[in-house]
Amino acid sequence: MSITQQYLLDAYRARQLGEPVPPAPGAHDLRLVREWHGRRRFRAVLAGRPAHGPVRRALRLRWTLWRRTSRADRAVRDRQVGPRPGRQG
Repeated sequence: MSITQQYLLDAYRARQLGEPVPPAPGAHDLRLVREWHGRRRFRAVLAGRPAHGPVRRALRLRWTLWRRTSRADRAVRDRQVGPRPGRQG
């Protein structure tokens, strides 16, 4: 039986008994991920590790890649695409 079928069966039984319908599958996934992330950061702080998240890592990677592209590469890209609006050539 799939998750959806189980949910429909549980919802049907709840309606027959006059009970509240259970939440749909996946309804609280985002909240669960946020709670897990917060718990993980809390444990890192207790263990004495830095509590950097994936966002900080992504920004650091983006900055590193941007620094490594040479000015010549950026100039070639600008010639192909054209200068960006409001930018002096």
